Amino acid sequence: MAFPFVYCQLAGFYFSIVLLHATIAAAAPANFVIRTNPGNETDRIALLAFKQKISQDPDGVMSSWNLSKDFCEWEGITCSRRHRRVTMLNLRSRRLVGSLSPYIGNLSFLREIRLENNTLHGEIPEEVGRLFRLRFLYLGNNSLVGQIPVNLSHCSKLSFLHLGWNKLVGKFPLEFASLSNLKELAIHFNHLTGGIPPFLANISSLEALSASYNAFGGNIPDSLGQLRYLTSLGLGGNNISGTIPPSLYNLSSLAIFSLSENRLRGRLPSNLGLTLPNLRRFQISVNFFSGSIPVSLSNASKLEFIEMVGNNLSGKLSVDFGGMQQLSYLNLGRNDLGSGEPDEMRFIDSLANCSNLQDLDLSVNRFQGVLPHSFGNLSTQLLRLLLDSNQLYGTIPSGVGNLVNLYLFAIGWNQFTGKIPAEIGKLHNLQWMDLHRNKLSEEIPPTLGNLSSLLELHLLNNNLQGTIPTSLGKLRNLAALDLSRNDLWGTIPETLFHKTPRMISLNLSQNHLVGKIPPSIADMKNLMRLDVSRNNLSGEIPLELSNCGNLEILHMEGNFFQGSIPPALSSLEAIRQVDLARNNLSGKIPKFLESLALRYLNLSFNDFEGEVPVKGVFTNASAMSVVGNTRLCGGIHELQLPKCNINNSSKKQKDSLAFKVIISISCAFMGIAMVAFLMFCWFKRRREKQSPSPMLRKTLLKLSYEKLLKATDGFSSTNLIGLGSFGSVYKGVLDQDGLTIAVKVLNLQRQGASKSFMAECKALTKIRHRNLVKIITSCSSVDFQGNDFKALIYEFMPNGSLENWLHPASEGQQAEIPYLSLRQRIEIGIDVASALDYLHHHCQQPILHCDLKPSNILLDSNMTAHVGDFGLAKFLQEHSNPTQSSSLGIRGTIGYAAPEYGLGSEVSADGDVYSYGILLLEMMTGKKPTDEMFDGGLNLHKFARMALANQVMDIVDPTLLNNGGELAAENNRLRHSNSDRIKECLISVIRIGVACSMESPQERMEISNAVSELQMVKKALVGPPTRPYIQTGG
Repeated sequence: MAFPFVYCQLAGFYFSIVLLHATIAAAAPANFVIRTNPGNETDRIALLAFKQKISQDPDGVMSSWNLSKDFCEWEGITCSRRHRRVTMLNLRSRRLVGSLSPYIGNLSFLREIRLENNTLHGEIPEEVGRLFRLRFLYLGNNSLVGQIPVNLSHCSKLSFLHLGWNKLVGKFPLEFASLSNLKELAIHFNHLTGGIPPFLANISSLEALSASYNAFGGNIPDSLGQLRYLTSLGLGGNNISGTIPPSLYNLSSLAIFSLSENRLRGRLPSNLGLTLPNLRRFQISVNFFSGSIPVSLSNASKLEFIEMVGNNLSGKLSVDFGGMQQLSYLNLGRNDLGSGEPDEMRFIDSLANCSNLQDLDLSVNRFQGVLPHSFGNLSTQLLRLLLDSNQLYGTIPSGVGNLVNLYLFAIGWNQFTGKIPAEIGKLHNLQWMDLHRNKLSEEIPPTLGNLSSLLELHLLNNNLQGTIPTSLGKLRNLAALDLSRNDLWGTIPETLFHKTPRMISLNLSQNHLVGKIPPSIADMKNLMRLDVSRNNLSGEIPLELSNCGNLEILHMEGNFFQGSIPPALSSLEAIRQVDLARNNLSGKIPKFLESLALRYLNLSFNDFEGEVPVKGVFTNASAMSVVGNTRLCGGIHELQLPKCNINNSSKKQKDSLAFKVIISISCAFMGIAMVAFLMFCWFKRRREKQSPSPMLRKTLLKLSYEKLLKATDGFSSTNLIGLGSFGSVYKGVLDQDGLTIAVKVLNLQRQGASKSFMAECKALTKIRHRNLVKIITSCSSVDFQGNDFKALIYEFMPNGSLENWLHPASEGQQAEIPYLSLRQRIEIGIDVASALDYLHHHCQQPILHCDLKPSNILLDSNMTAHVGDFGLAKFLQEHSNPTQSSSLGIRGTIGYAAPEYGLGSEVSADGDVYSYGILLLEMMTGKKPTDEMFDGGLNLHKFARMALANQVMDIVDPTLLNNGGELAAENNRLRHSNSDRIKECLISVIRIGVACSMESPQERMEISNAVSELQMVKKALVGPPTRPYIQTGG
């Protein structure tokens, strides 16, 4: 027992408090009264001991905890009226950091402890078990470790025990079976093991059990069916196997039934809806359930949320949803549902009575038949409607125009025929529409131009005819338009380019379009992909393409373009892929194509002439093609082109005068070179051993060791602003012009430091981007003791590193640095992703950063992010695919390094994307990937992914929430568009972070897609109320 120890400590602590009282009393004026009540002095001492264990209080909520006030007036404290004893300690969502003091056990009148949503670490003190009056214990969403104290079972009046979102381990204590008053037990998102405790059935008062996302394993105990008052059961994400005990289906009181993400199998009982009439939420997603969905589910009229996605359910869906007036979410995607009967979609008739339906997902099944007319009578509250990847046919009901709040409409990969209903133009909130791979015909309705919120429109692979409506030019928010593989004709409307400045991807390929590409394409500054291939376009390649500075992919093959490749295209530094095959282009192949970072170039079947270049993309025969150009010569051997004839006419025109002039000039030049060489050797002997790195000799500013020593006050610790992998970074001010600089001094005693210096020099001389740290110069010299000295001098970033903003090192630093807003975090995410995209895809030789983390992200005076510290950077072999790996085995930083590196895989661009995903999740959750809570198989990626279902607001950084986290608690009641928009944006960013940090490199999101999707999220956040839809691509 720890009680004697606590009382010994209490005596010493009490003595110090008495002395403090005496001091204050002696110094206080005569009219100043200090209220001391011997009966409750124990509470005061216990609270001060609690405060002593709090190491960080960034909001100053405990500043009122001092002896000048009665402790009952301290913030977060509630006392009883009669005895003036502490009955409630409520400091939830106050961003406190520290541990729990065992003195909390001395607050003997305590009935309620609310400390959830902070950063409390350490173990739960056993002394809490002495609080016999305790009814409410809320410690969720902290970083508590260790086992659940057994003697909490002594708190016999305990009714609500919430310990979720911590990292508690071990088995659930058997002694808790004695807590006969316990109503709610929340232990989700921990690392508990040992199976679901059967003895929980002895707690007959239990109403809610939330044990999801632990490591219990095993089977579900049949005894849980004895909990006749149980209304909420959550056991998802526990690797539970076997079948669901029949007794659970007889718990008629159950309202929440959540068993998703396990290995459960079997069939759902035919009487499911009869035995569970009070169900509000039914979740069995990502299991192995088979058979049909029972018709009896129709009787569960209180259902609000049905999620069965990712099972093996099959057969006809015969449920009558008409009685489910509160149903808001129905997701049956990724099953084998469908009977093949022509009327099997008649269940939509009953769904039309669900006036609160917001989300309907029936995608990736085997549904067949025609959509009934009642389709247009679905709830006007519907936000997401997914019917893609089925076998539906017939026409799209015109009633779809009634679904005015729809923001996602996906019916691709079906067999719909007829025209696109003009009524779709009424869906002013629509952001994402996918009708691809159907058999739709007739013209694209001009009313689609009324979809002012539309971000993506996919109509590819249909039989659409007519011209491209000019009204599509009104879609100013459109980022992706795909009209490829249709039967469209006519010219490309000029308004399509002129009035859609946010367009990122435009695909008009495989149609019958004619005419020229409009010059207004110059307005598409953000365009990254343009595909107009396999049409009947003509004219010259427009010079205005040179204004599309972000263009990466250009496909113009299979048209009638003529003329030469314009020199203006040399400004397309981002370009990676160009296909101009099967046109009527002529002239010479321009030399500037050698210097572009091209990974694919197809110039075949044109009329080019002259010599084929031999550098850049032209060195790789598998990455380029020039076949079908009969007048070409030269090039690399693999092309097997004839050698170019040397023009000898100049030899015949030589005369002796010209020859003499050449000889004279050559002699003069050699003489000057000799003199210069002698002077250089003389100067080299006289000068100090100092100069910029050979890779940085072009830099104008040259700094000696002495100047750097003076600029940094002798490399004073007061000027130390950071510690890197191979050295220290100091702030300095140059005497000559007052320029503030950052000096990275290499620790040459550290193995690999010199190699890091050379790597960083090599990387920084070859890159230039607004989101990369700018290097000013370098210094390679000796210090005053004759030791080698190497330093890199950078542009100073006044706002420090992202690390300092996310995780201030001290209370003083927390008070000094304001917290990053959601918009700032999204903008930083865009900046970092843009830098990575440049390094991977837009450099002449792709560069891998290999050590992306918050301490390597620096913020300038405008809070623009700059990626720095290229000490581990590696170059891919020239012309290799940046998704391929380097042969150099650098592993980066623990927590941010990709998991495949731990298995011996070589570094790759995918590894950088993983690091970026972790960084993005860290910005949103405020949790480091090395946080103590992440062990036993749980990491930051899984932590975020598991919360995506419906608990995102529980994991976001409390500084992003209003009123100390109240938004999370109140979110279900809030309906104001601004708070809804913020929540949607938070979910979208976390989805992107999860998509980038997938365990498998092949499943990770492309970094260029991360840039574009974050830009959409930013627009949704700062623009009018919208609901961004993010495709995670995996």
